[in-house]
Amino acid sequence: MGDGERIISHGIDVNTPSVARMYDWYLGGTDNYVADRRACRELLEVVPNTQALARNNRAFLRRVVRVLAAEYGVRQFLDHGSGLPTQDNVHQVAQAVDPSSRVVYIDNDPIVLAHGRTLLDANDETAVIQADMTDTKAIFGHEDVRRLIRLDEPVAALFVSVAHCIPDEDDPAAMFRRVVDILPSGSFMVVCQLVSDRADIRDHVTEFMREATGNTWGRVREAHDVHAYLEGLEIMPPGLVEVSEWRPDAQPRFEQSDEWQEFGGLARIP
Repeated sequence: MGDGERIISHGIDVNTPSVARMYDWYLGGTDNYVADRRACRELLEVVPNTQALARNNRAFLRRVVRVLAAEYGVRQFLDHGSGLPTQDNVHQVAQAVDPSSRVVYIDNDPIVLAHGRTLLDANDETAVIQADMTDTKAIFGHEDVRRLIRLDEPVAALFVSVAHCIPDEDDPAAMFRRVVDILPSGSFMVVCQLVSDRADIRDHVTEFMREATGNTWGRVREAHDVHAYLEGLEIMPPGLVEVSEWRPDAQPRFEQSDEWQEFGGLARIP
């Protein structure tokens, strides 16, 4: 498609950049449009390490799911703000450990729903639902969540690189508390988000993303915000860190600067 792309079916606006499609482009995917690619290139001019950051974040997701499944015996995963399917999706990593692992993907982007359902048609242990990740009541009331997720067993709730998409007025900390209150003891929260010690980076990126996405974005925050999200939970080793430092494996880490970072980790509900 060219620069003349317009709104297409299923409510997909190809003229307004989507966070999910921008992330797809940074990971080398093809499920993105001119507006997404333009916004990605413009963001790289502001913070050149953005693509490395996205790739390190995806590697963190793979590692933390593998650890949850192989070391902590988790067999249920709720992936909030899952984005577009790519290589080594949550269900593929978890089901490589145990084929009975159950995964529900949650995203509010209609293109994620369309692609996800196509990918998962033949997988009875996995579903994708369209919902706002802050609408905890609707998510846990959804028929696919009720079918696949048993609240008498530990669940891993994943919020990987999504809290910065939530505006302050929607209170991301309250969202995490609602999920913690529903999940059984021994469940896990995986949380990371974009943070920076530099006020100029926080302000510039936040302004850019709000303008690019039609004001459907939150803000770059600080490390202490992530600590606050997980207050009262048991932070698992190695603690809350820049995600490429969370239990690194033999896979290469992409070089990045100190402009901003994905910061977070794994916490267990007492």
